[in-house]
Amino acid sequence: MAGLSLATLATVTALFLIRAETRSNHWVQHSLNVQVTVGQLIEHVRAIESDNRGYLLTGNPRMKTELAGLVAGLGPAVDTLAAEVSDNPRQRANILQLREALTAKARFALATTSPIDLAAKRNAIAQIEAGTGARLMNNALAIMHRMKLEEDRLLVIRRKATDRIVLGTGVALLLTVVAALLVAALVLRDARRRERELTLARDEALAAGAAMRDQINRRERVEAQVRQMQKMESIGQLTGGIAHDFNNMLAIVIGSLDLAKRRLRGDPEKLERCIANAYEGAERAASLTARLLAFSRQQPLAPLTLDVNKLVSGMSELLRRTMGEQFLVETVLAGGLWRTMADPGQLENTLVNLAINARDAMDGGGRMTIETANAYLDDEYCRDRADVSPGQYVMISVSDTGTGMTPEVIAKAFEPFFTTKPVGRGTGLGLSQIFGFMKQTGGHVAIYSEVGQGTTVKLYLPRGTGEAVEPQVAALNDRIAPEARPGEVILVVEDESRVRHFSVDALRELGYVVLSAPNGAAALRLLADQPQISMLFTDIMMPEMNGRQLADSARALVPELKVLFTTGYTRNAVVHNGMLDAGVAFLPKPFSVQQLAMKVRDVLDGGGVNRPLPVGPATGVRS
Repeated sequence: MAGLSLATLATVTALFLIRAETRSNHWVQHSLNVQVTVGQLIEHVRAIESDNRGYLLTGNPRMKTELAGLVAGLGPAVDTLAAEVSDNPRQRANILQLREALTAKARFALATTSPIDLAAKRNAIAQIEAGTGARLMNNALAIMHRMKLEEDRLLVIRRKATDRIVLGTGVALLLTVVAALLVAALVLRDARRRERELTLARDEALAAGAAMRDQINRRERVEAQVRQMQKMESIGQLTGGIAHDFNNMLAIVIGSLDLAKRRLRGDPEKLERCIANAYEGAERAASLTARLLAFSRQQPLAPLTLDVNKLVSGMSELLRRTMGEQFLVETVLAGGLWRTMADPGQLENTLVNLAINARDAMDGGGRMTIETANAYLDDEYCRDRADVSPGQYVMISVSDTGTGMTPEVIAKAFEPFFTTKPVGRGTGLGLSQIFGFMKQTGGHVAIYSEVGQGTTVKLYLPRGTGEAVEPQVAALNDRIAPEARPGEVILVVEDESRVRHFSVDALRELGYVVLSAPNGAAALRLLADQPQISMLFTDIMMPEMNGRQLADSARALVPELKVLFTTGYTRNAVVHNGMLDAGVAFLPKPFSVQQLAMKVRDVLDGGGVNRPLPVGPATGVRS
């Protein structure tokens, strides 16, 4: 009876303490949630100040649009915070003050970004420079800082309560053990039973502790990967913007040089050689831009259903020439390999880049092995890799017997412009380009390496369905540039005058009748006056009316009008999630006269839709 009474008392006490600990932990978590919400609101307010200043300084309409969205989101954000702290009178008072401060800040931001004349804009900038916006922001930040301090105070109190409960639980368990030993002295059999129960409870507690430590370590790894992904996404945004302007310049350089070279027949050989050198330099710049776009996941992909075994077999000779005679290239191709959906040109480029890296890592000779296999990435593998989805993949691994990499180098391997090669032997964009291509395709890339043992890079491409397609891509130099047929009229629309002049000159040299317009409104007027126009060749990124909007309006006037889009920046109205829209004919900048001639002919003949460009000087440079 004594043992039963003691066990009952201990059970009731433990249940009470466990319930109290659960309530205390709930309030601790509640304080942490409030702090996270306040932190997010602080970043929200700082983003409003940043976009407010940025729009007044640059006049960028995107910043004004983002500012309006941020201001519109202030109310719901404050409502969320108010609901979180509704149990605390101090915090409710802080919420009232915070609403007033944020209302003043939002009103000031909207007022200063809506000037109707130059004087008003100057006055808005003067207010910003005088610190009015910063003062309003700091007022709101001060209130949110007080709220965080209040939650810090509550968090300390609640954690102390939790510690007291845990201590009480420990004392209660200790008293239970002591009492059990006393009872065991009186009733040996009952004591042995209790001893077994306590041993089992101890083992369960140890297992739970080990599981908790493993969960904490896994969470830390995932958080580190998320931070790395966010950093690489920010760099991707930067490179995408650089590529936009860079490609416009390359379109002028490459196009003008190509026209000049065509008109140099009979001129001195030295002059043509100089132009050829300049052309080669521009080609390298175009290749660099393509790598930047690949890393930022903004290159337009034209995926096909592929048989990877056939693609690797077809590249064997190219890879052997790339590696050199002192290197052995082996392929191990799996039977029954699944199909995959990928851009064949970009996948070939990826394998060539990996072959070059393997060659550079094996100074003096070695062996490179390309292997294919079906693979399944399960939940356990993906749990520590936030950017990977579980499922079926087609795996391509490229292994070498080179020097290998340290863990520090592996951690930075996919960062753009990071390289361990000597100056002049690498740009540091090869692996970052592969990283961007794999993510844009929906796949995954992983590196396994040991110093002195070699390196393996594994590409995981998502499994596809349907019959494999063998892409038939001929080299540009193997085709004669097709010229115009009688009566074909092309309307060129481009807001950049030098690019427009190049396109007009190139098309006229090919025999087409060419009209041009600097914007969408002028183009529509020309179409209304001259409906005999055969094709619209338009840039996509234009002010007021973009290329997609122009094409829709033009086809309302001339339903049978053929349309060919071009741009140097692919995150726009005809490329979504890295894939060209269905039914779209697209020619990326920069392009040569040869590429322009082939694409225009394809579109006029009824093709040219979502078809990859042949490997050539401006777009197919391999490095």
